[in-house]
Amino acid sequence: MEVELIFKIAAIGIIVAVLNQLLIRSGREEQALMTTLAGLIVVLMMIINEIDALFEAIKTTFQL
Repeated sequence: MEVELIFKIAAIGIIVAVLNQLLIRSGREEQALMTTLAGLIVVLMMIINEIDALFEAIKTTFQL
């Protein structure tokens, strides 16, 4: 996994956490939850290729 990808994921996490707190403090709990879910989806989309490569490596290693 590239270090750049790790930094991007960390940056998204920080942004989502800040937005979440701002929304909660302004009484917008539902929007805070949606922001958190959106952040999770973005991160999952970023790492889907890495997960695929991991499964392919496992299949090759165990000759599946």
